Amino acid sequence: MIKKTFSHIGIFFLNFLSLLPLSLLFFLADLAYYIVYYIFPYRKDIVRKNLSNAFPEKTNQERIAIEKKFFKNLVSMVFEVIKMRSISKSAVNKRVKFVNLDRVEAYFDKGESVLACTGHYGNWELGMLALGLNLSKPEYVIYKPLSNKVYDDWFYHIRTRFGNKFIPMRQTLRTIAGTRNETTMFCFAGDQTPVKEEAHYWINFLNQPTAVLLGLEKIALQTNRPIFYFKSRLIKRGYYEIDCIPLCLDPKSTEGHQITDMQFDLLENIIKEEPAYWLWSHRRWKHKPDHEG
Repeated sequence: MIKKTFSHIGIFFLNFLSLLPLSLLFFLADLAYYIVYYIFPYRKDIVRKNLSNAFPEKTNQERIAIEKKFFKNLVSMVFEVIKMRSISKSAVNKRVKFVNLDRVEAYFDKGESVLACTGHYGNWELGMLALGLNLSKPEYVIYKPLSNKVYDDWFYHIRTRFGNKFIPMRQTLRTIAGTRNETTMFCFAGDQTPVKEEAHYWINFLNQPTAVLLGLEKIALQTNRPIFYFKSRLIKRGYYEIDCIPLCLDPKSTEGHQITDMQFDLLENIIKEEPAYWLWSHRRWKHKPDHEG
């Protein structure tokens, strides 16, 4: 009961912050950066270890520069997400521009559904909100619910404000079956960490053995829906460009885990281009292959 009360107080504070102009929120983000980086470090040890393992060829000075840039972007993104509670449709479309979205619409025009994927790169939350405003057909985003029901409900509300539909991971197959006669897009964030019991496929990702989810690939092979990757690029603070890249247009022509391999090869290249904008504070490599113990 006490935890729930404090959660509601936190939500009240977040809703109040969302009413402030983004310029003021960015000022608060600059202050927050010094707090979470210098005063009360937030997962700095995890970020530093992840960067060291991912980029052993870089000097320590180069990795520290990426680390600082990551934290600055992280706090900015947090305040952008808070602003999503009250942001207008026009402001979203002003801040997020799409490139080559007509590639998806060409399939929609034929009455064909598609699959999409992205990573925790840039501001994926704002990108998904904007995508729902720019698609002519329904967008279903697969997500992992938060353990705190109060905050999960708050996030669900802001994520679905403009018509997006968010589906808990466990309900993916049921929802796809229930919408098989509709023209839709199902979106996956493929770089989440599977639970240890579901870590069945490992790849070499950023110089480390990495367990990956196979949900996108399994559904693609079952439905043969074309897959697009949404590549986010930061233009300037608070402004993004998202490119719609064909990842695999004929899934049934692939072999083995080719789709998953292509997905992570593309994500790795994106991260290497601009490393600071991936979610380095995530405990992405907490599982190890059985032979490593």
